[in-house]
Amino acid sequence: MNTKQAPRYTFPNEQGYYGRYGGAYIPEMLYRNVEELRTQYLDIMQEASFQKEYQQLLQDYVGRPTPLYFAQRLSKHFNTNIYLKREDLCHTGAHKINNTVGQILLAQRLGKKRIIAETGAGQHGVATATVCALKGIECIVYMGEKDIERQAPNVARMKMLGAKVIPAVSGSKTLKDATNEAIRDWINNPYNTHYIIGSVVGPHPYPDMVARFQSIISKEVRQQLKEKTGTELPTHVIACVGGGSNAAGAFYHFLEEQSVQLIAVEAAGHGVQSGLSAATTQLGRDGILHGSRSLVMQTEDGQVVEPHSISAGLDYPGIGPMHAHLFESGRGRFLSATDDEAVQASFQVAKLEGIIPALETGHAFAALNQLALTEKDCVVLCLSGRGDKDLATYMRIMDVE
Repeated sequence: MNTKQAPRYTFPNEQGYYGRYGGAYIPEMLYRNVEELRTQYLDIMQEASFQKEYQQLLQDYVGRPTPLYFAQRLSKHFNTNIYLKREDLCHTGAHKINNTVGQILLAQRLGKKRIIAETGAGQHGVATATVCALKGIECIVYMGEKDIERQAPNVARMKMLGAKVIPAVSGSKTLKDATNEAIRDWINNPYNTHYIIGSVVGPHPYPDMVARFQSIISKEVRQQLKEKTGTELPTHVIACVGGGSNAAGAFYHFLEEQSVQLIAVEAAGHGVQSGLSAATTQLGRDGILHGSRSLVMQTEDGQVVEPHSISAGLDYPGIGPMHAHLFESGRGRFLSATDDEAVQASFQVAKLEGIIPALETGHAFAALNQLALTEKDCVVLCLSGRGDKDLATYMRIMDVE
């Protein structure tokens, strides 16, 4: 990483703010939990024993490093050079496991006996259930009733792994509501429970902690790109963004490298102005959601607007404070892709490269059509997850066609 000047984008300040976004806006009942985490997470993460166990699990259990794959046919189609960071090849099928492995080790060192989590697409729920099974710790996963229906394979996986899946039946019955339920649980069980948040959202220190665990993605990219091209720096890094953990991981070790364009792709749903969208940077304004200050989709009187995306993992009315800062400062370029564009891009990748991506990643692929790329550019796209969980949606679309 460029060390010529103090990092402007990588780390929050002591109060947990990236620029003016972040912080910890929490009920008094959660103060002890969050403060315990804030005062200990960096020390624990930097312990030699922690790092040894974490790195060993990333290698032998998760399957890291994941390949950086040159997508030859996709590159030819767009007349550029496209490399795919294959997070879909991680154990459990997505990048989420990088974070849950780290947090379960942290929870053990804090003496926690019970784990709760929220999930949208189900990948974070599966990753949490997986590490709880690995360590023999009780696991409760909150999931929106709507997401339980559209992500049935992941629900079955969580239950097989021994987790208890509790439906969230309020609001839009999606990720936002699952998060609300998980926070309520944490308030009611403050001493024995650790909440494994799945994205770079929530009160400080969660956005920083999750970004650090996911930063393995960009750390590997730099090393792998150097081996393949002779340089560590691509011209573009592209990732889909809901809360934003895979994007935070893919961007992390490039944040201070101004020559690298950071492209974040949000879910436009039926269209940014359709009323059925999750494009937070386009539709949101400053607000407090799930414990931090960020950009939030909300009404004039501050009520959260229900988001929509065909991809359960992007169906969120906010964005992580790191990403809000990248957007406001101009360091990151934020695009959006509609449901239809994401689906079309996913089918294109399947037919050109023999890879069926998660619908979330389909949004990142759709952004390739919006960029003026040249044959000299070097594009790294974070393929955040595999499409197994979305086969029911893909099958419905094929039946219609």
